[in-house]
Amino acid sequence: MSFVDRRRLRNDTNTDIIPPMTDRTESALRGKIIETCLGMNRLGINQGMAGNVGARLGDGLLVTPSGLAYDGMKPSDIVFLDKDGRPAGKRKPSSEWRFHYDILCARDDVGAVLHAHAPYCTALACLGREIPAFHYMVAVAGGDSIRCAPYATFGGQELSDNALAALDGRKACLLANHGMICIDRDLDGVLALAVEVEALARQYCQALQLGEPVILPAAEMRRVLEKFKTYGKPRGGE
Repeated sequence: MSFVDRRRLRNDTNTDIIPPMTDRTESALRGKIIETCLGMNRLGINQGMAGNVGARLGDGLLVTPSGLAYDGMKPSDIVFLDKDGRPAGKRKPSSEWRFHYDILCARDDVGAVLHAHAPYCTALACLGREIPAFHYMVAVAGGDSIRCAPYATFGGQELSDNALAALDGRKACLLANHGMICIDRDLDGVLALAVEVEALARQYCQALQLGEPVILPAAEMRRVLEKFKTYGKPRGGE
């Protein structure tokens, strides 16, 4: 089933669909992807050539290429994948292109995907630990926990399937013995979310050194999630 067909199956139930990027040229989006990659390394949530970034473009997507340093990357190096996942351009897509493609197929509310080997997220992922509701800000990822997907070899369909399951109803997950994934409406949003998730992972690791953190009850997290629906948004009519 193609990218477009999978999106169409979900359009009847999802009211928060990402519209086509008509306000931004493809060239600008390619540049923004590179800017996001450089940003995640600069902000300490990734290192070297690890990680990858993708963004929706019309009926397909753009994704970072395989094995190319971010600081030498040019807009023409970013790989376009069409609605059937077929690459175009001079570069091979990231080895993790499958979960970028599958996430954007499955989630009409998502416009950007970021995968990083963030140090604290990866440390927890190497223990197979999720991030529970030790702090109310865990709700920033859309639920009362940030799940850890079971391990699977990088670049494979099993990893993509595991990530999709862990992201069900969420905007972030850990990948066992690997790293983390964040998803959001756009590239600015997904980078900001990734920084927040790594900060939560660091705080959780630090709390674990002192003892077992107190976990907020489900009822409180439901209240927080409800408040987050309007947090930072303008008042009605303004």
